[in-house]
Amino acid sequence: MSAIEKADSLLQSDPAQAEQIYRSVLTSNDSDDREQETALVKLGQIYANQKNAEKLAEVVRSSRAFMSSTAKAKTAKLIRTLIDFFSSIPGSESTQKQVLEDNIAWARQEKRIFLKQSLETRLVALHLETQSYRPALNLIEGLLKELKRLDDKLILTEVHLLESRVYRGIGNFPKSKAALTSARTAANSIYCPPYLQAQLDLQSGILHAEDKDYKTAYSYFFEVFENLSTNDDPKALTALKYMLLCKIMLNLPEDVTSLLQIKLAARYVQLREVDSMRAVARAHQNRNLAEFEQALKDYREGRRYPPLSTDPTIRTHLAALYDTLLEQNLLRIVEPYSVVDIDHVAEVVGQGRAQVEAKLSQMILDKILLGVLDQGRGCLIIFDPQEKDALYGDAIKTIEQVGKVVDSLYAKTVRIA
Repeated sequence: MSAIEKADSLLQSDPAQAEQIYRSVLTSNDSDDREQETALVKLGQIYANQKNAEKLAEVVRSSRAFMSSTAKAKTAKLIRTLIDFFSSIPGSESTQKQVLEDNIAWARQEKRIFLKQSLETRLVALHLETQSYRPALNLIEGLLKELKRLDDKLILTEVHLLESRVYRGIGNFPKSKAALTSARTAANSIYCPPYLQAQLDLQSGILHAEDKDYKTAYSYFFEVFENLSTNDDPKALTALKYMLLCKIMLNLPEDVTSLLQIKLAARYVQLREVDSMRAVARAHQNRNLAEFEQALKDYREGRRYPPLSTDPTIRTHLAALYDTLLEQNLLRIVEPYSVVDIDHVAEVVGQGRAQVEAKLSQMILDKILLGVLDQGRGCLIIFDPQEKDALYGDAIKTIEQVGKVVDSLYAKTVRIA
């Protein structure tokens, strides 16, 4: 039995002993490259299972001596495998950033350009995940210059997609759309892997949703859902949630139930994240603000899946939906009155007086509500809707037509003269 086989047999019963054997393989002069590579990966897996980011970082650093003498393609694959283990360790983002920066510097020194670009792309994604947008943009700028010179379309597509997501994160939607267009242009000239195509479609759907074009967004999300769910990709759940969100934002909450009855969605129906969207749809269908707030509260935090508070896309659109529901409830409450006490409105709607007063002010300024706030008396005075007099509009149109006739006659007199 080889040392690797012996360590493998001890992984479950005595991981500490297995760790020592793997380390001895790395330091032994009798070990070949394949055994050392296996030992590195196994050590990384042990520390990932133990949630030990520092030990995992040490493995990555110590692997450089081995990787300096191996083929570049094998090196890139090995180091990416080791860094992937960080994703299973919560709170390891800062350690992972440091490891990536160290390895980028090493790859630059060793003139391993492909590895450097791959690691920089990974670092951009990590900056995006931690909402460090400025460092991400700085990295993207340098990467794009190199990739355009080398004409590497695949990585260029990935970087432009990350650029689009970063600009969307800082709220610069025109640049986000331009970056996504660049990503699609690069992807059209090569074979685009299905997963990357799904990410492009997902970003397209998100940007269309930001423009309130929920029908187009839904079609993109449906394509992504079909693509990922047939390949058992866990991110298909995200696309399904966005599909449900589009139905809710299109004022079609009743379609949520029928959508969840399709064959591809069957495996996700009982998941808590889907249940949260179903609760929001019920509240919206009932036009019940209190029920909507309760759904947000129930699925906000303290649970394994806090979908309504952590996903920026869902959070943004549900905030807009909440605002719409509040407007509808306020209009329904004040409709029978000509003068109504603000405290009474706040009590009925179940909100604080200051929030209700601010919302009523906004509705008056937006001309959604005809009225005025009398803060001295603490009441809202509602005006009767004014009927538009068509006489003024007709008069203006007549004057415009007369003006055109006068201009035409003047042009003719100029030609005669």
